[in-house]
This record gives sequence, structure tokens and C-alpha cells, in this order.
Amino acid sequence: MFDYTATPSFYAIARAHPDRRAVVDTDGSEISYGDLLARVNAVSHGLRGRGLTTGDVVAGVLPNGADAVVMLLATGQTGLYYVPINWHLTAPEIDYILSDCDASVVVYDSADVAALAAGQPADDPGDRTNGAVMWYTSGTTGFPKGVQRPLAGKTPEEIMPLYAWFVGEVCDLKPGDAVHLVTSPMYHSAPCAHAIFALNMGHTLVIAPRFEPVTILELIDRYRVDNAMMVPTMFHRMLQLPAEDRKNHDLSSLQQVIHTGAACPIAVKKAIMDWWGPVLYEYYGSTESAIAFAVKPAEWLARPGTVGRPAPLFEARVLDENGVEVPRGEPGLVYIRSAMSTFSYRKDPAKTAASMRDDWYAPGDIASMDEDGYLFLHDRRTDLIVSGGVNIYPAEIEAALLEHPAVGDVAVIGVPDEEWGHRVVALVQPSADVTPDELLEHLRPRLARFKHPRVIEFRDELPRTPTGKLSRSKVRAEYLAEPGE
Repeated sequence: MFDYTATPSFYAIARAHPDRRAVVDTDGSEISYGDLLARVNAVSHGLRGRGLTTGDVVAGVLPNGADAVVMLLATGQTGLYYVPINWHLTAPEIDYILSDCDASVVVYDSADVAALAAGQPADDPGDRTNGAVMWYTSGTTGFPKGVQRPLAGKTPEEIMPLYAWFVGEVCDLKPGDAVHLVTSPMYHSAPCAHAIFALNMGHTLVIAPRFEPVTILELIDRYRVDNAMMVPTMFHRMLQLPAEDRKNHDLSSLQQVIHTGAACPIAVKKAIMDWWGPVLYEYYGSTESAIAFAVKPAEWLARPGTVGRPAPLFEARVLDENGVEVPRGEPGLVYIRSAMSTFSYRKDPAKTAASMRDDWYAPGDIASMDEDGYLFLHDRRTDLIVSGGVNIYPAEIEAALLEHPAVGDVAVIGVPDEEWGHRVVALVQPSADVTPDELLEHLRPRLARFKHPRVIEFRDELPRTPTGKLSRSKVRAEYLAEPGE
């Protein structure tokens, strides 16, 4: 019998085990590995039939579901770049990305995917070669740019063993019988990558129709989910569930819950591990750098707050503004280097060069590294608040405020102040009745006085992406545009 644990590859597994369950779609319908491969191959032939060749670009404006998976796998064996696009964007925003990436084919819905597959054979296409996903960065400053990686010119079967080994080292994920839960939109890099990793390891994908805390718990219980990828805002919402909802679901199947995308407050992460057990794996990186640092549960419990040490095949340094390495424990800018993170910004060599110091890439975060090489993030360089000549990190204040049971979400920003340079403002989305004075009293034993917000205001909602990222620049701009500011 074919040993898919020794040869991780969706395509090989599907040929040897066509009846194996591959996907549980958002509506609960199931697709086998064999049927999924037949769809993937038909679409692959359809793309070739449209005249697409190695290095051409296909874009998908698709919701989560089997069609999104099919497009990823079809482009992944025909040497094409695939650009997943957030379908919540406005038409001009989508048109900008389509124009910038030079998409030869765009799929918007199931009918488009079916049209590509119509009348095409289900056997493997010839001259199979790996493709790549080209992500467009969020564009919090200026227009988004495509992060383009070189194509290796190898088959998917030749490429996947390295990635399987890497993910195994970082997250203890292994090929074999397992179930992976997709909780976030696959037009974001981490949820997409983990979905594809799962299929190449022989796992079953269960795709949640949306993120709702009780729905996620029900899916983990029903399908005996082994691993999932989540973000800290999801943990925070889970912890706000009534005790009855929390205890009514069996979560004992969970082995790895990987989180990334935003800083996770220490209290939130500890509370989840008290509930689910020591199953939280964390990594830190970016669209450009991929997984640069990683930490496993036991390591994190020994060093709460760390995002880990450099991942395999990665090097890291923390430098000051002059490019000099800072002493251990002192904050500076993080720089990373690895052959696995080689990239360029599409059509923008100047932006590519500006993001590098020699061959080291700067994600833009301020952090410190301890004597054992564990990294501790402070904040984004662009979000740093300087008040009275002192550096203040918004993420630290947000984490402290989130420990209050009446805080559902929070954004801390710095706004201009004639006397201090900047003053700290906290915009709070409450989940229960609370006053600014109560929140300041909550902060008193947790943070030094100079870090306390000068202003606390309440909001009905704060703008976060489905992966939990908060654009403080957007929040700040909206706040300063309000009357009286």
C-alpha cells in the first residue's frame, strides 16, 4: 500500500487513495481526494487550454470553499502564480490588483471554475511544474504590492517534502490521519498555507462557514479536529462564551492550534491553554518573510510573551537605526534572512530594495532578543508612540486592557499633543458596561503611569481584518477626522 506518510503530496495521495476524505465544505458536503484531484486536473487542462504558460498569473476573488482549494492546487501544478483577492474589497481596489498583477484569467465564482473544467480530461496534465501564491500586502500605507517568489521549476512532489519537514519542525504537524479546521478566509496567507499543507500531508480539511465561537467548538467536537490555525481575537471571543457553552463540547482531539497574525496578550493565551491544554503553537513572520520565528507550548510557558527563536533555516538580528546590533534585551528593529523567504515586490524594485539591509529583510517590528535567542515583540515601528521623549508601545497597553472582562476589543493610538509630542488614546469596544475610570483603575497595578491613556473613548466596533489585524493608521486617521480632533 502507498505510504503517504513517507511521501507528502496531495497529488500522490489522491492517486493512491482516491476514496480518502479530502474536504468537508462550508455546507457540510464532502469531497474525496480522488474527486478533488479530478476537478484540479480538469481546471489545470482548462488553464493550459486558455494559453497560460509558466509564470503567467491567475486571480481568484472567491469565498472559502472547495473552489478556492481547486484553484490553489491547479495553479500549483501548472507553474502559474495565483493571486487570492479579498472579495470584500471595493471594485476599484480589486481592479487595481488585477491590473498590477497582469492576471490572464480571473475567477469570481463557481461558474467560472466550472467553465474552466468543462469538457476537460481528469488525468494529470503534462509537464507538471510547481506554481506559487502571490500575495498582495494589506497596503496600510500606499497601494498594496504583490509579494512574488521565484518558481523552482520542480514538480510539486519534489517541492513538498521540504515544506512538510519545515512545518513538522515548527508546529509538530506530520503526514497521516488528521483533520485540519479552516477558521479564517483563505485569501489571507497563513490560513491558505495551512490548508494546502494539510492536504499535502493527507489531512482532511473542514472549512468553517464563518468564524462564530460556538460553531468552531461544534466543528472541533463533531469532526474530532486535530489541528487548526487561529488568531488571537478568536481566542478572546472564545473566552467570552458563557461557561455552559464552553463545557458542552469535547475538545480533547486538539493537538495543535497554531496562531499568528497579531500579538496575543499573555493572559489570553494562558487562559486558552488552561481550557484546551498546552496545544498553542505560535509563529511570527510576515507575507514577505514567511515563518521566521516559532515557539512551541512548553517553551512559551517557560517564557511567556515570546514569539520564539528563529525557525529552521532562518537567521535573525536586532539592530539599531544605524544598523548596529543591539545588546541582548535591548529593543531594536528585527532583521531576518533565509533562502526560504526570497521575494521581490512585483513591479517595484525600489520598494524591494528599501525593505532590505544588504540581504537582510526588515518586517518593520521593534523587538528584543534574550540571551537564549528568544524574541519578544514590542510593537510595529510605525505604531510607536513617543510621549515626553519616552517610547510607549500600544500593543502592551492593549494587552492590559483586554484583561478586563468588559473589554471586547481595543485600539491604542498616539495623537499629536503640543506639550508631550503625542498623547495616548484608547478606543474601546466594550462587551459590558464599564467606565473610563474603572479601566484606568484596572491598569494601575499593571502598567506604569506614563503608559496610561490620557483619553479613553468607546466605539461600537473597531476595524479588524478576518485574520485579526488592526490597522492603527486607519484608526488614527478616522479618529483625527472626527469633529473637535
